[in-house]
Amino acid sequence: MPLYEHVFLARQDVSAQQVEQMVEQYKALIAEHEGSVGKVETWGLRTLTYRINKNRKAHYTLMNLTASPAAVAEMERQMRLNEDVLRFMTLKVDEHEEEQSAMMQKRDRDDRRGGGRGGRGERGDRGGDRGDRGDRGDRGDRGDRGPRRFDEE
Repeated sequence: MPLYEHVFLARQDVSAQQVEQMVEQYKALIAEHEGSVGKVETWGLRTLTYRINKNRKAHYTLMNLTASPAAVAEMERQMRLNEDVLRFMTLKVDEHEEEQSAMMQKRDRDDRRGGGRGGRGERGDRGGDRGDRGDRGDRGDRGDRGPRRFDEE
């Protein structure tokens, strides 16, 4: 049987438990058609690049499938009918990866680093050759920088 990687996005309003129920429903559907579901990864609630049906976030889920094309077509048909599924994509692959996907590896790396966004350390750590304080170096005497009126000369 052919091997597939299937990713679907569920609405942000749906709870994580409801996403798990949807995964179980699709697993049962694949099993009915004599296929099997290998690894299932829940990537969690992530921000979308652009809005989809007024949603800014979605629950991402990856499923590794070993199923007939008819079983995959039926699962996709049911996903089209389910209003909680925003998008899905199925790719035929030569073999399934046994280790974590790139998305899960990225999440683990961000967790170890200290929280993903905003975890860059001090404000002065912006790169470049600016010294320890992050300033722009010596600019010389800038004189009095107080307010001036045009009639003062």
